[in-house]
Amino acid sequence: MEGIIGRFTRANELMQLSDFDYHLPDELIAQHPPEHRGASRLLHVDGLALADLSFGAVLERIQPGDVMVFNDTRVIKARLFGEKASGGKVEALVERVLDEHTVWAHVRASKSPKPGSTITFAGRWQAEMVERDDALFKLRFLDAENVFDILEASGKLPLPPYIERDTDSDDDSRYQTVYARERGAVAAPTAGLHFTEAMLDALRAKGVILAYVTLHVGAGTFQPVRVENIAEHKMHSEIYEIPPATVDAIAAAHAAGRKVLAVGTTSMRALESAAQGGALVAGRGETDIFITPGYRFRVVDRLLTNFHLPKSTLLMLVSAFAGVEPIRNAYRHAVEHRYRFFSYGDAMLLEKQAD
Repeated sequence: MEGIIGRFTRANELMQLSDFDYHLPDELIAQHPPEHRGASRLLHVDGLALADLSFGAVLERIQPGDVMVFNDTRVIKARLFGEKASGGKVEALVERVLDEHTVWAHVRASKSPKPGSTITFAGRWQAEMVERDDALFKLRFLDAENVFDILEASGKLPLPPYIERDTDSDDDSRYQTVYARERGAVAAPTAGLHFTEAMLDALRAKGVILAYVTLHVGAGTFQPVRVENIAEHKMHSEIYEIPPATVDAIAAAHAAGRKVLAVGTTSMRALESAAQGGALVAGRGETDIFITPGYRFRVVDRLLTNFHLPKSTLLMLVSAFAGVEPIRNAYRHAVEHRYRFFSYGDAMLLEKQAD
């Protein structure tokens, strides 16, 4: 499937990167998860109306028959360390697994490896550099083992760049949702990190429909926007899949007048990408959808998400969904009230602005 770009309105073409900036004190960037999964705060945003809640209040704010859509991607241990035949040190971050032995990866080295050269990772795994495409290197592992098994055995979990510490054993479980199934992400769908098995059971018991999509989050999610005119930004591409059961659940909910809540911007991007033709369609695709103010949402009525970086594409997405001024107001409030930000931080429940 061809890449999909969210359409800009005439007004959006006038929006600048500086419109999505805000001041965030460093101490509000969460460096560790809360002591207990789900022990986070929740800011409910409905236009300019705000409510400070605990995360468990999500259960009270969703109704029987509503659909919650979760991204079931599983974060892989995508960071590998090795050396070239010359002895030069190499660090690789796997961006996408292509098949059992081949990946696209970001590679850091004093001198970039050349096609045909080999790299030894963790003192045991041999990989050939096949070709380069811009910032990415295609690596083919020469061992018999599946690349997922190699990463699990010798890789490290790739924490986001704003978490300024080494990965520890706690991250192996806490930087993973409890419902993660499909291996392939290099960053967690962080809105889902708040959910416990007990909370999922409570949602089911209330009559909420839990549905799933898969979008393998790439390292590009942390890529900064470098152009002042946001219409000129080139979005990264990610693979997604929408099961037929999810399409059916959403269609039934909307037919009954119920609401669809996307858990995280990755679930939102997968659903909206699969509905660019008008109706939501099941299947697998690749998307570079760029959702900005002026975008018309086709599937999602409510969004559960964490707080996002200044000047980021995800801050533009939530501004498109809830409104630019409501998001500015909510972020000011969150800073003033000392919410925790980013991957291990607190959450927001956003209501869609009226079309």
